[in-house]
Amino acid sequence: MIKKNIPNAITSLNLLCGCIGIVYAFTDLTVSSYMIFLACIFDFLDGFVARLLKVSSPIGKELDSLADVVTFGVLPGLIVYNLMTVGMLDKLFQGVDGEAIFPTGLSFIAFSISIFSAVRLAIFNLDTRQSDSFLGLPTPANALFFASFPLIIEQYPDTSLSAYLVNPYLLLSISLVMSYMLVSGVPLFALKFKSFGWGKNKLKYIFLVSAIVLFITLNVLSIPIIIFLYIILSLAENKIKISS
Repeated sequence: MIKKNIPNAITSLNLLCGCIGIVYAFTDLTVSSYMIFLACIFDFLDGFVARLLKVSSPIGKELDSLADVVTFGVLPGLIVYNLMTVGMLDKLFQGVDGEAIFPTGLSFIAFSISIFSAVRLAIFNLDTRQSDSFLGLPTPANALFFASFPLIIEQYPDTSLSAYLVNPYLLLSISLVMSYMLVSGVPLFALKFKSFGWGKNKLKYIFLVSAIVLFITLNVLSIPIIIFLYIILSLAENKIKISS
């Protein structure tokens, strides 16, 4: 019984990270971002341990999706929402009377990330085609993309880059684009290795090496670049497959 519930316990740690991240989203967005990164580790480990112990179960699958909705759906939506409110305090987005010229109600569009993450996870649970690859952007990758914003702002304060990352109009646009990517059905490769030979895994190796080099050289600034690289390499692979 204990062995059977070890993966579920790890999944629960993923959910706990999401809950802690939501609490800190109102006081310290960097803590929320770190909670998403930590949750990604637990999200990887629960499936790995379940396969290792051969204790996969339908309950574990459902629990994993519920945890992901909170940690990789609600939390990144809340991070973007709070970044938008920070942007609205900037004088560039205020009228002469000091009121925000960015309509307050539009900031709730940040939660399109949460909604479409939930839709994607529901689709994933029912779609048997996504065992070796993904259709649409995985929710952890999308969450990492947005989780990098507060960390970049912390690393590059008082710069034009930080100003861009709290620009409510830019955040709104990116939120809608990434929400679409979650449910787009665009084929994206999965980092699952059935063998370790170069022939069948060269794209994965290229991506992993590139990601490591980018992170070493750019630190947290590399994270959104790595996510874009993941999408671009997947699109290139699909185009090669179609043309051949």
